[in-house]
Amino acid sequence: MSTSAQAAPLEQPVLFESNGATRTFVLNRPKKLNALNTDMIKLMGPQLEKWSKSDLCKIIIGTGVGRAFCAGGDVATVLQHSLDDTTRPKAIEFFKDEFEMDYILSALPKPYVTILDGITMGGGVGLAIGAPFRVATEKAVFAMPETKIGYCPDVGASFFLSRMDGEVGTYLALTSETLSGREVFELGIATHFISSRTVPSLLARLSDLEDPSLALINRTIEDHHAKRLPDEPIGKLTGRTRQVLDMAFRHNTVEEIVEDLTKLSSTPDAAVAKWASETLNTLHMRSPTSLKVALEAVRRGKKMTLLQALQMEMGIATAYCSGASGDFNAGITAVLIKKTDGRPTWSPDEVSQVSDAIVGQFFEEDSSFLRAMPTLTPSDFLSDIKQNPLKFALPSEDTIRRVVKSSASKDSITLSDLLAHLDNLTSGKQGVEEKVLEVVRRKCDVTGSRGSEVVNWK
Repeated sequence: MSTSAQAAPLEQPVLFESNGATRTFVLNRPKKLNALNTDMIKLMGPQLEKWSKSDLCKIIIGTGVGRAFCAGGDVATVLQHSLDDTTRPKAIEFFKDEFEMDYILSALPKPYVTILDGITMGGGVGLAIGAPFRVATEKAVFAMPETKIGYCPDVGASFFLSRMDGEVGTYLALTSETLSGREVFELGIATHFISSRTVPSLLARLSDLEDPSLALINRTIEDHHAKRLPDEPIGKLTGRTRQVLDMAFRHNTVEEIVEDLTKLSSTPDAAVAKWASETLNTLHMRSPTSLKVALEAVRRGKKMTLLQALQMEMGIATAYCSGASGDFNAGITAVLIKKTDGRPTWSPDEVSQVSDAIVGQFFEEDSSFLRAMPTLTPSDFLSDIKQNPLKFALPSEDTIRRVVKSSASKDSITLSDLLAHLDNLTSGKQGVEEKVLEVVRRKCDVTGSRGSEVVNWK
């Protein structure tokens, strides 16, 4: 039975629990979907440091009360602070504290497990994505919704979205679209997938581990894997839709992305045309400035460390708080405060009107909007050895490609050998066969009779 690590009233926005080997922070603002605010960050920092230095703490776990792990940051308050010269430093400080917390959680010296048993968006993603173990359930809902509100994906999004398979991360950054349930796992946001009803059992098992290694924690979570049901629908970003997504979102300019989507909306393939048309309509609803800033950030972030990406995003946040784009005010006011329907009043109103000079205001060192940008300072109790956030996830497309191309016949391998190799590589991880078969269908030519198929990378 869990006991509170410190006497805390139930209304405290973060609760801290001790249970055997585990120490758990519980985000506790259910009516606000556990939206992250300054008070929560200030409570979490000292407790995480204490746990990191404790010999009794073996695993740190992050959970949330109610329908969400964490639905994002308290950007409405940030906006109000940013609009006044005297309170603007508070807005910028919020982002600094938030990004430093995200970095702490990515470099904890103890194993870190997050339970994504509900809405996990924006700032909530930042609290979860650095964990080596990210456990999704059928209730998980993921999104980086910043372009909806005239802002840009942050909390390390330029780092982790740019490392997703193909152009899925680019698509999610620009469109603000959601992933739900099993596809959060299958597309690599989560490392494991279990049923929501088995979360208590998993937490109990983890707390009983006496000397938990990363491998043992991984096996314990794998033991709770929820297999796909016969009538369970496949993810929406698969097959032909995924092929054209990768093609359209591979470009380095929003204009070229829109051009490709426009062509695809007239293709004879009805399903593809429908997806392209809907995606065009989605992009039209988003802030044109945000679209260009987000694309630039994702492209730059692919070549950065997490800390470098967070520092770049600190500059972007500072620029928005300092008035580099009025869309920050227009979007938050329309979507979160007034909750009006329809497209917010963006300025510039069209993607073609967002010049390179405007985008440069968010990135260039000499930008007047970056003068107040603080430098992120990692805490001194963190691990020097950074965990690979994909270590316990399903194998990436690039990993599958390398296995095919490194086979004895140079570019081909039997399907059974490919599956066996990746099963061994991932220590029998659940879901690997489904992932490999989906990638093979899209990216490979398969020849030969059933049971002895040969796979060649296209």
